[in-house]
Amino acid sequence: MNFLDELKSLKDQIKVKNKFDINFDFDNIVISGMGGSGVVGNIFQEYYSKKPVITVGDYGIPDFVNNKTLFIGISYSGNTEETLNNIEEAKNRGAHVFGITSGGKLETIIENKIIIPSGIQPRSALGYMLMPLYNTFNLINDDQIDSIYKILDAIDQNHEEMKNEAFKIYGNSYIPIIFGSRPYKSVAYRWKTQFNENAKTFAFYNYFPELNHNDTMPLKSAYRKDEYLYYVFESDNQRVNQRIRITQEITGSQFNIIKPPSEDYFNKLFYLIHYADYLTYQLALIRNIDPNDVSTIEDLKQKLA
Repeated sequence: MNFLDELKSLKDQIKVKNKFDINFDFDNIVISGMGGSGVVGNIFQEYYSKKPVITVGDYGIPDFVNNKTLFIGISYSGNTEETLNNIEEAKNRGAHVFGITSGGKLETIIENKIIIPSGIQPRSALGYMLMPLYNTFNLINDDQIDSIYKILDAIDQNHEEMKNEAFKIYGNSYIPIIFGSRPYKSVAYRWKTQFNENAKTFAFYNYFPELNHNDTMPLKSAYRKDEYLYYVFESDNQRVNQRIRITQEITGSQFNIIKPPSEDYFNKLFYLIHYADYLTYQLALIRNIDPNDVSTIEDLKQKLA
């Protein structure tokens, strides 16, 4: 499957019905994952609030993990060193351990797991890894999935806006800076990592209102500030939208406001995700580089082995 086909597969990924059978009481949820697998837990954490959710993108798990913890390890390859380390530690603590993977070692060390299709980049498998979490906790219904499908398919059919933005970035050698706000802070981070892996370029992110306590200062007077291009997500919170307007006004900055075509959370979420998919894919094509290539990361893993 070529990379464009991977992007187009997202609309079909959201239709998967996989879910975990949770038939025990738990006090908290801990989700461990790295990179394209790790962002899945962050997206879920921002939306689900019935129980405490902690995401771990590192070695080691919180001290509170015990037999009242629902622990979910997510690794597309099944061989992510940090995640495997954390799974073993969670098992030793007596946690209820579940996993999402396409295979690898993770498949062999966890009894309760969901096996997803292999053969694509982990960052292109977001739907396969995220939907089991939504399905397990009954957070999404078929009508919402149908609506998301239409939005994603529309982007697949026409992504001229993203192509134009990619030319703007390339033509001016811009460094993208992405500003999100709850519950899309993790999507702003996803944009950053898509620029990193797909387009092989640096990008940075922050979120409102936190950035009004730090990034607002360099927005007005940063060294070589004209080299940055700002993408800002329209917020669900009108007070945050007011902050966005005032921040532009007092700093003299020009924000590119990304406005999804729907107010529904899931529609907005997947629109923003897919926008970045195509923006960074188009930038890779313009730069004449392979969006699939992660050879430097693989070299690092081999040297660590």
